Amino acid sequence: MPISVAPHKVTSWEATLQLQIERVGSRSVLTGRQHCGPLVVQKPFYPEGDGAVHLLVVHPPGGIAGGDRLSIRVDVKAGAHALFTTPGAAKWYRCPNGGATQSANFHVAAGGVLEWLPQETILFDATRARIVTDVSLDPGAAFAGWDILCFGRRASGEGFRQGYFQQRFEIRGDDKIIWFEAGQLRGGDAMLTSPLGLAGHSVCGTFVISSTDLTKVPMAALRELRPGENCRYGITLLPQALVARFLGDSAEDAKAYFAGLWAMLRPVLFGRAACPPRIWRT
Repeated sequence: MPISVAPHKVTSWEATLQLQIERVGSRSVLTGRQHCGPLVVQKPFYPEGDGAVHLLVVHPPGGIAGGDRLSIRVDVKAGAHALFTTPGAAKWYRCPNGGATQSANFHVAAGGVLEWLPQETILFDATRARIVTDVSLDPGAAFAGWDILCFGRRASGEGFRQGYFQQRFEIRGDDKIIWFEAGQLRGGDAMLTSPLGLAGHSVCGTFVISSTDLTKVPMAALRELRPGENCRYGITLLPQALVARFLGDSAEDAKAYFAGLWAMLRPVLFGRAACPPRIWRT
């Protein structure tokens, strides 16, 4: 009798991760952790002492495909300090049959600090990606975060000719908008080559910091930092946020540039010397 084999059914991932960080004595502690699906954090690290906890957000499948829905929620309580990063690049695969989304909602209470410093996002040709980041800051709270986007895989000769990328990034404080940016880029769009867009480059990035006293920011010194050859970059100081931009062809250059700015700003705004996550060196 022939053996009957059921067809393999391809399913998408629905994953959620909810975290709470509190200050207990002098220590920032992960006191709440819930997850559903393949989205987790590894054990907390304390490479710079008790005051700041480092957390590694892991998506075990290793890539995001059509129909996937990832949701991250983080609540940093008063006086706590948390730094988040990822073990490697986030890969968004081609999505011929539907888009994928990632949403991140961050709340930081008074005196708290949240640093969201993921490694780069690689958008494969024909992906359909939507990334939404919402940050809510109580008075006296601070946030630092960046995103580095790679359109296509330039080393493999792949451009971004099909699909789309949508993004929304909002920071609110005291019921007012501190920073808001939204946009969409379609594969093959003229903005990929236009001087008003990516100007033919494949990597762009944005780094935003919102803190209580930006008058301390050493703008002249920050502008002396150079990201590398054949790159465009700039820094803008707004009333409640500092925004840095990168445009080039190397995710490594973008990360090195933002990490350099972070190393200069962190002691001034957060009272801590830069302590790069160990995973960045692996």
